[in-house]
Amino acid sequence: MSQSLTASRSLAHPQTLAENHVFGEIVRSTFTPPWWAKNRHIQTIWPRFFQRRLNVHWQKERLILPDGDFVNLAWSGERKDIEQSKGLVVIFHGLEGSNKSHYANDMTANLVTQGYVVVLMHFRGCGGEHNSLPRAYHSGETQDAWYLLNWLAELYPGVPKVAMGFSLGANMLLKLLGERPKQTILRGGIAISPPFKLAECSLSINQGMSRMYQSYLLKSMVNNLVDKMRTIDYSDHLEIDDVKARKIKTFKEFDDHVTAPLHGFDSADDYYEKCSAINFLPTIATPTLIIHAKDDPFMNESVLPKTTNLASVVRLELSDRGGHVGFMQGTPWQPIIWLHERVNQYFQEILRV
Repeated sequence: MSQSLTASRSLAHPQTLAENHVFGEIVRSTFTPPWWAKNRHIQTIWPRFFQRRLNVHWQKERLILPDGDFVNLAWSGERKDIEQSKGLVVIFHGLEGSNKSHYANDMTANLVTQGYVVVLMHFRGCGGEHNSLPRAYHSGETQDAWYLLNWLAELYPGVPKVAMGFSLGANMLLKLLGERPKQTILRGGIAISPPFKLAECSLSINQGMSRMYQSYLLKSMVNNLVDKMRTIDYSDHLEIDDVKARKIKTFKEFDDHVTAPLHGFDSADDYYEKCSAINFLPTIATPTLIIHAKDDPFMNESVLPKTTNLASVVRLELSDRGGHVGFMQGTPWQPIIWLHERVNQYFQEILRV
């Protein structure tokens, strides 16, 4: 058993919660990095660029949304196998991610070997194909995911379902679960490296070596926006054109000039306040595991929730090291992703399989 970091089961918050309220728990993760990968940037970068991808036989499907737009789904094989599987795992990728992202592809390969069927939802405009409306996706966009979950529930009512999100997708999943505490579609959820507090993360990733991640992701975001501007008129939605878009240098600028106006927020700060997962953790009623590292280069320790932020069914497993969606062990020539084993254990506990 992991060692508890706090007396999380006996605290009460008289100002906001009932006297006998039971909080979630924050425990020390069992993850320990190998000697060669203690640096947070190695943990973050090595699996992406130096680890061989596992084989997944992806099957694509387009899901039409209520507003006429679409998202592309990626299935881990044939849907006919779902009824005979241990369960259906719904995956939500991170910023500018897809089913080809190292964490999503290899986690899916792992889950398939465990007997699950996986479906990954590409957020609008992700996965190599632009969506048809000006709107895109962001850390708090839960409507498309909720529509997908209800669609899956209608198709496969007898199949147990769980969900997991990475980074931006993790923030989105936590927000969705907190918004809908009475949901019965998902039996459990896992959030890996969620940003928790978006405003603090936008500042942290603009400092030191972390700026290389911002630059890498921002280039993709801006290029996709400019490319989409060639076929969609944004003049009624944004006050910038393609030339001004290419001058954006930070996530905060992008969210101020693009994310906020496209999705009905007053500003980046308004978006950050309304969509940060930290605000939705207390109302989650679905068993949820959060896996996070203190040295995550996308953020800093100031974003971490306290036990008083966690609903009783939420467990935060915290490690000193691990980077952003890293948690890599093994050797340089044969690395092992510790996350796979931990995810397998948790889903087995939730689904009793």
